[in-house]
Formats: sequence, structure tokens, C-alpha cells
Amino acid sequence: MIKEYRTIQEVNGPLMVVRRVSGVTYDELGEIELPDGTVRRCQVLEVNGDNAVVQLFESSAGINLAESKVRFLGHPLQLGVSGDMLGRVFNGMGKPIDGGPEILAEEYRDINGLPMNPAARDYPNEFIQTGISTIDGLNTLVRGQKLPIFSGSGLPHAALAAQIARQARVLGDDAGNFAVVFAAIGITFEESDFFVQEFRRTGAIDRTVLFTNLANDPAVERIATPRMALTAAEYLAFEKGMHVLVIMTDITNYAEALREVSAAKKEVPGRRGYPGYLYTNLATLYERAGRQLGKSGSITLIPILTMPEDDKTHPIPDLTGYITEGQIILSRELYRKGIIPPVDVLPSLSRLKDKGVGPGKTREDHAGTMNQLFAAYSTGKENKELMSILGEAALSPTDLQYAKFADEFEKRYVAQGSDENRSIEETLDLGWELLSILPKAELKRIKPEFIEKYLPKKEG
Repeated sequence: MIKEYRTIQEVNGPLMVVRRVSGVTYDELGEIELPDGTVRRCQVLEVNGDNAVVQLFESSAGINLAESKVRFLGHPLQLGVSGDMLGRVFNGMGKPIDGGPEILAEEYRDINGLPMNPAARDYPNEFIQTGISTIDGLNTLVRGQKLPIFSGSGLPHAALAAQIARQARVLGDDAGNFAVVFAAIGITFEESDFFVQEFRRTGAIDRTVLFTNLANDPAVERIATPRMALTAAEYLAFEKGMHVLVIMTDITNYAEALREVSAAKKEVPGRRGYPGYLYTNLATLYERAGRQLGKSGSITLIPILTMPEDDKTHPIPDLTGYITEGQIILSRELYRKGIIPPVDVLPSLSRLKDKGVGPGKTREDHAGTMNQLFAAYSTGKENKELMSILGEAALSPTDLQYAKFADEFEKRYVAQGSDENRSIEETLDLGWELLSILPKAELKRIKPEFIEKYLPKKEG
């Protein structure tokens, strides 16, 4: 029996206080019925004695305190999940917006999920091919990993997100058992339309579940959207045995919504006005990725965030870096040079890359060439800086070869445009081609037998 309350005390922005309630719990879903019969949804944020503070999912305009009724539904926000979700587009609250029928749910799941028991986690160690050389070759993505992309405003992270969603796949026997869950958080209508059209144009929509929350949607919906996406991913991965790649853009918009709601609740702000629980809140999202012992599926997570003022020490990228296993950083300098995608190789890092490379996963020469390319590019950039200060004459012939290598590396390896999909073999072969610019004696990080086998032979 659902009780109805006519005891709304006050409405303050997205928050509302209901008095004299009983049996109401934190996170419980509620409905507000206005005098004209329209119904709006809300969620319990806080229970203090017999007073409940609830948060509205829609506008508070038109709520008459005396005549509106509130009823609590006895369960938190849920998502109806089913295998039919693939190929569909939903709004941030899990409602289809692609003109298709409602999903016939196989079950309803709490969107907050359950934390994965650390003892039940399986170690990520299988390669995922994104088709992007700077990720596959140098910052390898591993099944079950959390690898964020740190971007800046105006950089092409939306195009990179679409490219990864379109091209990513697992190799070997599981190739057909791969799905992408894409959550767009607080984006413009143009961006949302770009993602939908891009996935339809390339046919990637058939294996994608898309959740879009627009910038003009309520802040509360923005907080629910990534949880909706992860709930769908958990169902596909651990019930249907699929390998799921979850891409979220933009986590900064999510954190801004948290700050907005925290300010409405009059909580004591932490760093830069963000709530003190920003770290634990982000962890409740990121830690839902991974692999489980005894389950064939996996969830790999790529959250994309724009660093305010390109500042890596800002709370959002800073805290994200603590929770995740590395980061891919986009460079404004490379973008100005016309290099797409502008991945800044040297500060980027995938902490699990060594687990996903080698014989049976990528190729036997992968680890050695990866280390050699990093070292050669780093030396080449240093030599280019010296050249700009001291002039070309101050550099030895080998130093000049390194400088040439750095230029070629950016033009041919890093730059590949938004439509080129390189296999891991093509990426590794390209790496060897570039290494052939350097004297053979400089290739100190690769085993001699691999140099003999893979290094292109120079004519004459």
C-alpha cells in the first residue's frame, strides 16, 4: 500500500522538503502529483527524523504546496534491461528517444549497482584494439581497464570518442561478442545529433547502446545518466557474457551537476566548490568496470573529461587519475599543428599496457618497439628544443636523425585522421618503419632477433 502525503513544506530550486513521512529511505524514488493530474518524479536525498528532502528530476514550476501530493514508491531509480537495448538511443533517464517501441525488460535493476567484491575481480590482461596507433601501440587498452582521456575545451575529444566507439573490437574468438555503451552527459543537441548520425552512418549503432543527456536537461538527470549506462553494461557483460566498452563524455559536466546539487543542499564545499565526497562519488562510477572471476564478460571504461583551463591539477582530472589505471592526454600544441587525434604520447600512460601485449595477444615485438618509440620520441623532442636554441650546427648527425624521427613520428604515427582504422599489425609495422630512420646501433631496447626479423632492410 503506497501512502500519499500532502505535507510539502517548501520548495527550493530542485529540492523539496516533505514533512511527517514514515518508512521512507535514502535514494527512494517518488512521484509528485500536481493539482492538474500531471506527475513529476523525484528522489529522496536525505531523511532526518520524519522529514524527507527530495530532489526533483524536472522543473519545480507549478507545484502548489497545499494541493500537490507526494507518494514514495519503495525502490530506488531503476532501469529496465534486456538484450534488445543494443541499437537503441535513450535519454538520460533510460527512456527510448529514437522513435522505436519501449524496451520489454527482462528485469529491472537499481542504477546504483553493487560494488564488485575485490576478491571476485579477475586481472585485466587481454588486448582491445581501438584502431588508433597512439593507444594500441603505446598506451595499450586492456579488457577490464579504466583508461580516461584528458582533454581541453575546443579539442576534438568528441570525434575521438566516436572513432573509438566505431572502431574498437576484441580480437580472436570473442570478436562478435563485443558491445559499446555510450553515455553523453550534458552535451549540446548538435553533439548528440553528431554521435547518433555517426553511429548510424557507419553501422556501429547495431552493437551500441546510446544514452544522451542534453545540457538543458535537469542536473539530477545528469547524475543518473552514467549510472544508467553502467547498469546496462553490467547486464550485457555479466548476464549476457559480452565484452562491453563504456565511453562517457563529459565527466566534467557530471561533476558540475554534483556541485550544483551540493550547493542547493547547502553542504560545506570542498576544493573549488566541489563537494568533499567528489572522490568517493567518482569511484562509485569507475569501480564498476572490470572483470569477474567465473564470468566470461568484461566492462572496460573510457571516461572523457575536459580539464578546466587545461589544468591537470584541477580536482576532476586529479581525482580521476587516482582511481583509474593511467590516462590519455590530448595536446593543444599538436592540434594547432593539424595533427588528429592530437594524443600527447609522453605524458600519457596506460598502467596495464604490459599485461595486454606480447605473443598470443598482439605480437612478440610489441613491448620492445613500444619502449624504443617512447625513448626515441623523447630524445627527438629534446634535440628539437636544443636545435631551436643552439642552431642545427650544434647537433651531431645522430641528434639530427632523432629530430627527424620526432617530426616523422608526429606526422605519420600520431596523425591518422578520424576515419583511418589501423590494425595492430599495421601500427607495429609503421613503428618499425619509423625506427629505421635511426642507426641500428641506437635500437638498444629491442632484442637483436626482433631487429633482424622486423626492421625494414635499407637498400644498398
